Amino acid sequence: MPRKPIVGVLALQGCVDRHKPHIEAAGGTFRAVKTAADFDAADAFILPGGESTTMLKLIEVFGLWDALARNFAAKPVWGICAGSILMAQTVYVDGSKTQQQKSFGLMPFTVVRNGYGRQLDSHTAMIDGYEVSFIRAPVFESAAHDVNVKAMHEGRAAWISKGLYMASAFHPELTMVYPSPMHREFLALCAQ
Repeated sequence: MPRKPIVGVLALQGCVDRHKPHIEAAGGTFRAVKTAADFDAADAFILPGGESTTMLKLIEVFGLWDALARNFAAKPVWGICAGSILMAQTVYVDGSKTQQQKSFGLMPFTVVRNGYGRQLDSHTAMIDGYEVSFIRAPVFESAAHDVNVKAMHEGRAAWISKGLYMASAFHPELTMVYPSPMHREFLALCAQ
């Protein structure tokens, strides 16, 4: 029997544990990861929703940038909401495009933090027949021509992929119907 892929969910800040039932239902093993040794033991990563600036500060404080970058270069990564911001090549803090934020630059796309609005503008929507939550969600403003747009929302790409990488502006883990189509797709990517 083949070993189930270990999906490490970056557990520095944000929505971590809600991924466990989705990962397990999709055929993977959930692991909350915080250290370089944890990262090396994971087969793939989910960068969860939360607060991207807080995640970046904690990555710097604990000296995790190099260990994460090394692992991200070789393993599947899915960024969700704040996690997608950490994956983008270009990150704008607001719509003015005057202030950029550091990121790992894993995928050639541009993201605008809180592009769908503030907390009061949070909402749910159906993506691929599954209810997801847009919570202070980023807008994927543009992407390179070779980025695969998997789903649109309000006329914009909201779920994209390229090679070993996947990003979604929304949270599928908050819906308690397991697994989400997005988790199923990510586990299929991990199996390749």
